[in-house]
Amino acid sequence: MKIASWNVNSLNVRLPHLEQWLAAARPDVVALQETKLEDAKFPDAALAAAGYRSVFSGQKTYNGVAILSRMDGPGGGAIEDVQVGIPDFEDEQKRVLAATVNGVRVVDVYVVNGQSVGSDKYAYKLRWLDALHAWLSGEIARHPKLVLLGDFNIAPDERDVHDPVYWNEERILTSRAERDALDRLRALGLHDAFRALNPDDRSFSWWDYRQFAFRRNLGLRIDLTLVSDALKSGCVAAGIDKEPRKWERPSDHAPAWVEIGDHE
Repeated sequence: MKIASWNVNSLNVRLPHLEQWLAAARPDVVALQETKLEDAKFPDAALAAAGYRSVFSGQKTYNGVAILSRMDGPGGGAIEDVQVGIPDFEDEQKRVLAATVNGVRVVDVYVVNGQSVGSDKYAYKLRWLDALHAWLSGEIARHPKLVLLGDFNIAPDERDVHDPVYWNEERILTSRAERDALDRLRALGLHDAFRALNPDDRSFSWWDYRQFAFRRNLGLRIDLTLVSDALKSGCVAAGIDKEPRKWERPSDHAPAWVEIGDHE
C-alpha cells in the first residue's frame, strides 16, 4: 500500500501535474494540501477519470485538503468514515481531513505556517498543534493502523534543513516550540517513516521559488509521513519524488510517500 502526500499549491493550476504524477507513480492513497478550491469546484470527475475517488474539504484561495484513493488495485478502495476538521476546535480554515482506506486511518494535515516566531499566527499554530495532539490521542486508540501525513511546516531536525545555522531555533519552521509540538505528536506512537528508513539522507521536500533554491538544493523537509506503531514494522520504503518539482510552473513542494507491506 503506497500512501503519498503532496502540497500542490493550487489544484486549479497543478491538476495536469497531479494527473501526470498519478499515472506515473500509481500511489494507492494520496493526501493533498493547499488545493485552494471551494468544494463545488473540486475536479472530482477529472480525478475519477484518472482512476481515483476523492473526498475533499476546501475554501476559496487558501488552504484546502483532499484524500484520493485508487479505484483499482488492492491498496486503494472505498473511502470511509470521513472526518472534516479537528473535532471541538473551532477553525474556519480547511486544514484537516481524515478517512479510512483499506483498513488504514489516513489523517491529512496542512499545518499552519505561523508567519514568524512570536506573532499571532505563531500562537495560533501552537494552539492548533495542541488541538491536533488532543484529538489524535483518541484517534490512534480507535484506529491503531494510522498514518498522519501532510505539510507540517516544521523541519524535524538539522538533517532536514540545508543550513542549520540559518534555520535555527529562533526561526519559523525550526523553532524549539514547533519542534517540541512535533515531538509530542510522535510521542503518541507515530514514527517518521522517511527518517526511519533513511537515517542519514539529507533530502528535502520544499524549496522556495526565489533565489534558484531548487536548482541549488536550498530546501527543507517539511512534508512528512508519520506511521503508527502498528504499521511501523510493515514500512518497506519511503521517499520524496523530486521529479514534479522540475516541471514547468511546479508546486514548491514535492510528493512524499511511504510504502507499507502486509498490515493485516
